[in-house]
Amino acid sequence: MTARLSLYRKAEQELYKLDRSVKAQFYDFCHNFRNNPDLPGLRKKKLKGDSRIWSARVNQDYRALLTPTGVEADGAESWLVIAVRHRKDVYEELQVAVNRVTGEIEFVDLAVVGDSALRRVGITLTPAEPEAQAPKPETVPEPEPAAPALLAAYDAGQLQGLGVADQLIELALTVTTSAELDQLVESAPLLSKDILYGLAAGMDIDEVRREITAPVELDQQPDPDDFATALSRTKVTTVDDAVRAVIEEGDFRAWKVFLHPTQERIVHRHYNGPARVSGGPGTGKTIVALHRVKHLAEQLPPGHNKPILLTTFTKNLTTDLRLRLASLIEPHLLARVDIAHIDQLAARVLGENTAPGRGKQRVYDHVALNEMRQLLAELDDRRWEPEFLLEEWEQVILGQSVPTRSDYFKARRAGRGRALTRPERNHIWKLIEQFTARLDKLGVETWGQAAERAARFEIERAAKIRARRQYKEEIGGKDLIHRDDSSGMRYIGYRYGHIVVDEAQDLRPAHWKMLRAMADPDQPNDMFVAGDTHQRIYDHQVALGALGINIRGRASRLTLSYRTTKEILAEALRIVEPKRTNEKVTYDDLDDGTDTLAGYRSVLHGPKPTFSRYDTWDDELAGLATTLRTWREELSTDDKGASLDPSGRIAVCVADRDMVSQTMYYPATKAGTTCAELTKDGPKGDGEVHVGTMHRFKGLEYQRLAIVGASDGIIPRTSVIERYRAEDPPRYEREQRKARSLLFVATTRARDALNISWHGKPSPYLPI
Repeated sequence: MTARLSLYRKAEQELYKLDRSVKAQFYDFCHNFRNNPDLPGLRKKKLKGDSRIWSARVNQDYRALLTPTGVEADGAESWLVIAVRHRKDVYEELQVAVNRVTGEIEFVDLAVVGDSALRRVGITLTPAEPEAQAPKPETVPEPEPAAPALLAAYDAGQLQGLGVADQLIELALTVTTSAELDQLVESAPLLSKDILYGLAAGMDIDEVRREITAPVELDQQPDPDDFATALSRTKVTTVDDAVRAVIEEGDFRAWKVFLHPTQERIVHRHYNGPARVSGGPGTGKTIVALHRVKHLAEQLPPGHNKPILLTTFTKNLTTDLRLRLASLIEPHLLARVDIAHIDQLAARVLGENTAPGRGKQRVYDHVALNEMRQLLAELDDRRWEPEFLLEEWEQVILGQSVPTRSDYFKARRAGRGRALTRPERNHIWKLIEQFTARLDKLGVETWGQAAERAARFEIERAAKIRARRQYKEEIGGKDLIHRDDSSGMRYIGYRYGHIVVDEAQDLRPAHWKMLRAMADPDQPNDMFVAGDTHQRIYDHQVALGALGINIRGRASRLTLSYRTTKEILAEALRIVEPKRTNEKVTYDDLDDGTDTLAGYRSVLHGPKPTFSRYDTWDDELAGLATTLRTWREELSTDDKGASLDPSGRIAVCVADRDMVSQTMYYPATKAGTTCAELTKDGPKGDGEVHVGTMHRFKGLEYQRLAIVGASDGIIPRTSVIERYRAEDPPRYEREQRKARSLLFVATTRARDALNISWHGKPSPYLPI
């Protein structure tokens, strides 16, 4: 009798933590079990607590816990390895079941639950091999003081209806602290963990049902005894093909293949139009976007074209996406994906539509701002701030491709601050005309202008495609050949079948118009958008619906952070969602609604962030040197004393460009380390510590991060925003929100440890 083996996800994670010798012995065990599951040397036996769980011997100290899941068509037995652990950690009370919501196999391990919680519900764990354990003296625990239950607002029926494993419900309703809840869910099934953490984080029953339970719920309630069908729904690794890769690659392999069930549904769903996924930092939006590209690429018919576009806002993020996607999909599929940052894409379109030698030099916004200042000075016009005029041009005129003054009178200005009268719009239009003529004379254009021109070219292209289709429907296909030949027009089609956008909150309105025209709006799965407006660090306000990208009913939200610890997350949330009664900060949802981080949570733990005050900037730099020295020493050796390279694991984040050079040299020299500056192309040089402005940290993460110069007047720049407080309150609030988002992005780049320092008075956004 032969057998087929699969690995439960938790068992795979346990394998990562075992010594190499035990991993090798487990592979030998799998080989023997597949050849003969009844081999006497395996010492296979049922647990008394749940007869569906069997224990089998891996070596003298370790046991594999398995459950039978049926018989294959060829007569081979099918088994699922649900755990691999030391014999002293095997108890009779382990249980396996089919979840009533997802229909997946779930393994419940009460061995990791705190003793106090177990005592409250009268559970005593029984070792499966008591003879292998030293007897413990019996002690009578002291009575524990009564404390309110953490989830006292809920009852067993509600938790059961949401999908919490039956074995955990009574325990969940008795835990009194976050620490006890952490112990309870440490090895809990994934759905139970998400539900309990969501409720503890403040989500109500309806939110949990909508955002956690509903995305993974089956249409029909599953059969609790049908383990064969349940196995087909469960995330497993087939031992025959992949266990060596598991043993050799460990967690890196898990990153490549594992998706949370909620994420997996989003990735594999069929959408009849544009779709969006949102969520806080570290919730896996980029991972979802990359897996979405993988899923779409695997559905492509044979060919050599590139019908999938993966794009984002900056060059360095695009480079990162390319590297990560290359490790996720096969080379022949990667070759079918066009990976380009959004400005590169616009430049490509302009290159196709501009005669050689007629192109303009493209300049960044600060150059255009200087030209606007000079124009206003020459005109002696003090009515409008140059920043306001430049943004009005970018956001409204270019963003909506407003061609004439009369069209500008009717243009939508949502989110732009106070309303403008008709005479004011007339005056602004004249100034913009003079400004654009000035740029044209200099032979330059902004990237915003380039995006708007590219959008117009793509819209014209899309109009030709639609006209051709309509003509074909009305006249017939044969005449098209003669019509195209006589007009000199060759066949054209939409550039892409699928477009995937990461960091969507940073794109300009013109970018969205260009992208909309690049994919067929009548085809399914045309656009997939990932972003978080809490992380919007550029002032590009958009309403996707107004730009022809209708995502209503196809929006999903991720709430579980896989990167930032609970301790760091708690402080970061207080930056963007302050609890002070006189502050109300709201964020849009890339449309006309609002977004929220309600239920945003983490399962990771680490030290609390530290906050350090100094009298002067020099004192702060000296303090940074001490912090860097300590972190470098801690990261230079592992737990066994072996030397490690700390390069790229520590970073320093500053508020503005002027602070970068000051931060790179003196503190680094004192700390005995070297620095590499973060640029738009990534780290410049081989320095151990990466240093850059907050904008440069977008999309990055570091084990330990120091944010310096977080002083009032610097974050935010009071000189920049204070002038709007009285004259333009909506603009003032928008600038405040943008500065908060920048600090929020910076704090959530830290994975394990975060230190924030300032000199003088702290930033008003700091949660202190």
